[in-house]
Amino acid sequence: MRVSSLVPVLSISALLAPVMPAFAQAPAPPPRKPWTVAASAGLALTSGNTDTSTVNVAYDLTYDSLEKNIVKSDALFLRGKNQGDLASDRLNLNVRDQYQINGRAYIFGQNQYLRDRFKEIDYLLAPTAGLGYKIVNTAASKVEVDAGVGGVWEKNTDLDVTSSGAVTVGEKLQQTVTATTTVTQSFSGLWKTSAWGDSLYTFGVGIAASMSTRTQLKVELIDVYKNRPPLPTIKKNDLATVLAIVYKM
Repeated sequence: MRVSSLVPVLSISALLAPVMPAFAQAPAPPPRKPWTVAASAGLALTSGNTDTSTVNVAYDLTYDSLEKNIVKSDALFLRGKNQGDLASDRLNLNVRDQYQINGRAYIFGQNQYLRDRFKEIDYLLAPTAGLGYKIVNTAASKVEVDAGVGGVWEKNTDLDVTSSGAVTVGEKLQQTVTATTTVTQSFSGLWKTSAWGDSLYTFGVGIAASMSTRTQLKVELIDVYKNRPPLPTIKKNDLATVLAIVYKM
């Protein structure tokens, strides 16, 4: 081959050399953010045979140290009226610090708080610690379970504070159905070691659909069951439907 015939080839190669690495190199993933915050609020009104109004306010906060430690906190406040009379008044608050042992297992310490006027619970405080395991942990699907032990203090209206050891279990599922839709499900149980029949269960299932890059419309069904309420006239089961707009920061 003559030298003159190589000139066009070398010229084209020289022009493409700066461009080719750009095609060969994969784009860098976006940097992980240590803080994830979501706040939500909703209002439901009905009129006609019955006049009802329900307000819900919630937040979900996560701090990821980007190493092995994660701090989580969430809260939900529900307040509703029926025919002008107060029909629901409940506050749930949870704080958890968990340390990842490996890719799936972690240890945790948490504190759960509940105030429910219509179950005559002035406050229920349950600090516990235990072990958790991520059964499935992919971008689309997440399933994890945990169990812990600790203590529980409960103050009921017009009664003295009671204390006991406590055993807890929990389960959470999150499934991405489409690019804009996510289904969630959760369960938690708490038993008093001094009276195993005095237990508290919370079950939730919900669906969230994106409205924009930062907002979602969320519908959630929450069932709270107290097996041994302070008085026999108090219903054990409370079911709430939460409709809210979620804003992610």
